[in-house]
Amino acid sequence: MESIWKQELKLPERKRLEENVHIKNVVIGAGMAGILIAYLLQEQGQEVAILEAETVASGQTGGTTAKITSQHNLIYAYLIEKFGEEKAIQYARANEKAIREYERIVEKENIDCRFRRCSSYLYTEQPERVAEIENEVQAARICGIDAEFTKETELPFSVEGAVRFQGQAQFQPLEFVKKISEKLMIYEHSRVIRLEDHCVFTEHGMIEAEHVIFASHYPWILTPGYYFLRMHQERSYVIALETKKELGGMYLGIDEEGYSFRGAEEEGKHMILLGGGSHRTGENIEGGKYDLLRSKANQCYPEHKELAHWSAQDCMPLDKIPYIGYFSADIPNWYVATGFGKWGMTSSMVAAEIITDMILGRENENEEVFAPQRFPVTAMSGNLAENTAKAVKGLSKQLLSQGEVPSKCSHMGCRLEKNADEGTWECPCHGSGFTEEGKLLRGPAQENLAMWKKNH
Repeated sequence: MESIWKQELKLPERKRLEENVHIKNVVIGAGMAGILIAYLLQEQGQEVAILEAETVASGQTGGTTAKITSQHNLIYAYLIEKFGEEKAIQYARANEKAIREYERIVEKENIDCRFRRCSSYLYTEQPERVAEIENEVQAARICGIDAEFTKETELPFSVEGAVRFQGQAQFQPLEFVKKISEKLMIYEHSRVIRLEDHCVFTEHGMIEAEHVIFASHYPWILTPGYYFLRMHQERSYVIALETKKELGGMYLGIDEEGYSFRGAEEEGKHMILLGGGSHRTGENIEGGKYDLLRSKANQCYPEHKELAHWSAQDCMPLDKIPYIGYFSADIPNWYVATGFGKWGMTSSMVAAEIITDMILGRENENEEVFAPQRFPVTAMSGNLAENTAKAVKGLSKQLLSQGEVPSKCSHMGCRLEKNADEGTWECPCHGSGFTEEGKLLRGPAQENLAMWKKNH
């Protein structure tokens, strides 16, 4: 089902690339990151073109819960422990600046996207986890964030403790994208099929550019970069509820079965987005994620009306930090923005600011912590081993399969698994998704399954 944002707004169509274009910069991907990168570059007088395989904001941007926040779960205590205070401060500073930059653009372009400042909370219902909340409060303060401990929330149940960040924000993402993309050169239905240094080829045209920016959620190119080894994908679920109660803040539970809540307004009606049920792609064979959310909704808001339900997918980096900067040390004119975890809105703006500065030859005080060339072995070795094991398992299952699945994944050949809630096929290795008939829904795969090609 479509997200509440997509139900509210349909974006204008753009033409397909059917010519050869020579331009300063080309961005691959017209989600929030790609649109913001192009917008900031164009704001600085740079020529930019965007190539989009489907339509603008048709991927993860259309399914976001649209929290614009520097509160990325229990991140700051972790960053200080693993990387030290300096890099933790860089991370916090970049994300706090991202909130301000959204506000600047909204005001400059006079965008009616329901942007509003609000508080954001991490909460626990378990007494034994209160110490983690308290540690996060102290770590966030060290990083310059206005954080405080509280037990007072608007949630319809009591909590043992919560960390509150003030001055965060939320909005309607598609209204924002619609406005800032009006003057951008965007080609839809123009899937990139290959790259040769400065040249980006689609089926019907080519763009030659000095700078190539990968903002396609998950880079599909295997080498250089090796991003398929450096992150995995997770799927999570959301239901939109019409309620009688207003929810002013944004909430995320840190417990194993913690839920996400954020309020919104739709034509004068109170709405709450309730999220949860996260799992690694390819690991929802039994289903029941939407039922889990509906059960929580009945418990918390018994008089609600369900308006929509949908799922979204996130790229999870090895060390919890996005990869933003040079795609590879071997190709200086390629850039990448990926691995945003579940925090795509602020991370998209962080990426836009860092990559714009890099292309313009300006120093960005926060870029070091996000550099894809970092290799903090102590922080990432366990996750790397897990990702590698999952890939090996998926490839092995494909070799042993007896036809109970439609085909191997068209990315690297892993055996697909069924997502019972979505009725789709998912790759447990790298997260590609396909319809039941084998049509590609999302990458890193770039081709339909063999069964789709055979029947079409």
